Amino acid sequence: MIGNMKRLLGCAALVLVTLAASAQFSDPANDVPAYNAAPPTHALPPIMSGTQLTGPYFSHPYQIAAYKMAAKVPGVLHQEPCYCHCDRAMGHNSLHSCFEGTHGAECATCMKEGIYAYRETKKGRTPAQIRAGIERGEWEKVDLETATM
Repeated sequence: MIGNMKRLLGCAALVLVTLAASAQFSDPANDVPAYNAAPPTHALPPIMSGTQLTGPYFSHPYQIAAYKMAAKVPGVLHQEPCYCHCDRAMGHNSLHSCFEGTHGAECATCMKEGIYAYRETKKGRTPAQIRAGIERGEWEKVDLETATM
């Protein structure tokens, strides 16, 4: 009886170790953060603008530029994921959510993705094409220090 119990516990421990070890090899392509696949069907919450873009969260010109760009493409941002994974930590449902408050100004990922989405929209890319670029990590090439409207 004790031998069977030890074998059972040993197998259970082996299964747990195997699962834990395999988690590090999960497929990042299947780990896309929350986004909306279609354009908004209702009015979106406003993106911060104007005098809201002052104070300690907006001490760098690129922070203001990112919000101004985001305000020009809210429907596109609604259809984009945010790779800082604020969907998990903050309940965001797309990149748009990041710019409804100050989170976007505090997070380089959000700002880079927002600027990337704006620039790609200006080039005529669709939200789906922009999302594919974001998923490939193209937003990481955005230099915040040189980002201006």
